[in-house]
Amino acid sequence: MTATDRPDAALSTAERSASGGFVKSVVELDRVVIRLAGDSGDGMQLTGNRFTSETASFGNDLSTLPNFPAEIRAPTGTLPGVSSFQLHFADHDIMTPGDAPDVLVAMNPAALKANLADLPGGGLLIVDADEFSARNLAKVGYATNPLEDGSLESWQTVSVPLTSMTLDALADSGLGKKEAERSKNMFTLGLLSWMYHRPTEGTIRFLERQFRRKPEIAAANIAAFRAGFNYGETTEAFAVSYEVKPAPMPPGRYRNISGNQALALGLVAAGQRSGLPLFLGAYPITPASDILHELSKHKAFGVRTFQAEDEIAGISAAIGASFGGALGVTTTSGPGVSLKSEALGLAVMIELPLLVVDVQRGGPSTGLPTKTEQSDLLQAMFGRNGEAPVPVIAPRSPGDCFDAALEAARIALQYRTPVILLSDGYLANGAEPWAIPDVDALPDLTASVDFATEPNGADGEFLPYLRDPETLARPWAIPGTAGMQHRVGGLEKADRTGNISYDPANHDLMTRTRQAKVDGIAAGLPPTEVDDPDGNARVAVIGWGSTYGPIGAACRRIRRSGRSVAQIHLRHLNPMPADLGDILRSYDRVVCPEMNLGQLALLLRAKYLVDVQSHTQVRGLPFRAAELAAVVQDVIDSTSGAPLAADPTGGAE
Repeated sequence: MTATDRPDAALSTAERSASGGFVKSVVELDRVVIRLAGDSGDGMQLTGNRFTSETASFGNDLSTLPNFPAEIRAPTGTLPGVSSFQLHFADHDIMTPGDAPDVLVAMNPAALKANLADLPGGGLLIVDADEFSARNLAKVGYATNPLEDGSLESWQTVSVPLTSMTLDALADSGLGKKEAERSKNMFTLGLLSWMYHRPTEGTIRFLERQFRRKPEIAAANIAAFRAGFNYGETTEAFAVSYEVKPAPMPPGRYRNISGNQALALGLVAAGQRSGLPLFLGAYPITPASDILHELSKHKAFGVRTFQAEDEIAGISAAIGASFGGALGVTTTSGPGVSLKSEALGLAVMIELPLLVVDVQRGGPSTGLPTKTEQSDLLQAMFGRNGEAPVPVIAPRSPGDCFDAALEAARIALQYRTPVILLSDGYLANGAEPWAIPDVDALPDLTASVDFATEPNGADGEFLPYLRDPETLARPWAIPGTAGMQHRVGGLEKADRTGNISYDPANHDLMTRTRQAKVDGIAAGLPPTEVDDPDGNARVAVIGWGSTYGPIGAACRRIRRSGRSVAQIHLRHLNPMPADLGDILRSYDRVVCPEMNLGQLALLLRAKYLVDVQSHTQVRGLPFRAAELAAVVQDVIDSTSGAPLAADPTGGAE
């Protein structure tokens, strides 16, 4: 029976007979963390994405962590060239891609050496024995073969000749040896699909579609995939397979989505719900480029994408689009924000809606292009000359990038201001199940779009800086509208008339008014949500952006140990919610974990005079829940003086 015609019902049995006549057991698990690691040419990201897609279709909750080198092609078999993909899936709600893998698949010695330290003792280690040649071992400094010298005795090691079995499976494919070897990732995917009872039809359809113009390549990959599945079914090397049942979720239609995909769809939705054409001016940069790629597919929804010659041209084109009556967007990462800063100041001065998406990465300078960090918060707050206030918001999960994009568009349109949306590499490339929303239930943004069509002055003239008394937004007049001529540019504007003005009193007034407009956004924000289940917590943990998952998982662990802790997570970073100061002062201690050197903590201390305890890391990787749980538990102990009820670092998140 092949992978494609095997009935799902057969996968739920407690044990079954393999072709060799022996009985294979099925072990039910509540969660699994798998890490695939190999050379950057081994297709680990594709393999991980396919396994993720099938896991999502099966109904598990999941979270992923892709991790790949910045080099286009590092030397084969070397440590800098190792690419990995971690997937955490469960039969319950989870918040992180897992602190450490339960299963590590190492496609070569470099992958083993780079990742073995993360695999706990007793974990399952699957290696491609064919790649452990003397030459490959020497590349990464192995004096002896770890598959033979006993150094892997602490783990459940299964040595599988993945490469040679793939070649055997494709012996009649007509492909050369090198081409056939490229399908070993599909053999691996087939084996894992058998081990964890993943659906297979979607992967086969994907391969047929992906290689529809090269049917021989499609056939080879499908054959390798089926061979891997059948190998798991028949070999005595794997006497056990595992079942992770679907997670209970609210009714609805779900899809697997990455943060960049969700953000792009959120921008499309913002254009549709505002009735405006969406214009993206962008220069490709890791890890934001996928937003440009995704938006370029949606011209049918009034989306226009412009791949500019540089970062300055990208934002300048987006400002021009907003001046012309579109919803202007520019996407970048930290280095690009630096280049865009002068034009962003121009957008502040002329007071037009603009979305600046910063998908943060490790810095400074080129830094760590493919790694994650949260180090652009202070740049977003203050990284412009002069007093140039800009609203700043941050999504908390891949799926939340959709809602954050809509919220950024609402603020930009309603208050006629540029808005910075701070995502990061972890959110951008990570994925999770996402409930597809009802379009009609999305926020209606048309009320915020009110183009000026008539003079607003007492003498029949148009006053481009005569403001809405509630929002302080200025009129939005599309060029070419009769009687609406007005001046734009970077020089200071006179109040009401918009004429160039060097008057000291006017500059003071306009500077304070622009600040008041941004500060006034706080009045329309919802109350801050505080996750404090029993209301007895004396310690609160506050975070922003992608730290939501690790902080939430850490708080769950602490609560399972019998202690109380509160979690506060900020979406709006400028302005901050109006009630935040009172909330922070209601706790004895406040801890702020960040993937920087304490930028939000600095802002909170300065604004609210609260002694926020900063806990930071800048490793290019997300926090581990166990680490955060230990840090927060120490704070709780020092606050209450009570002994620890149980170890908070263990258990699922």
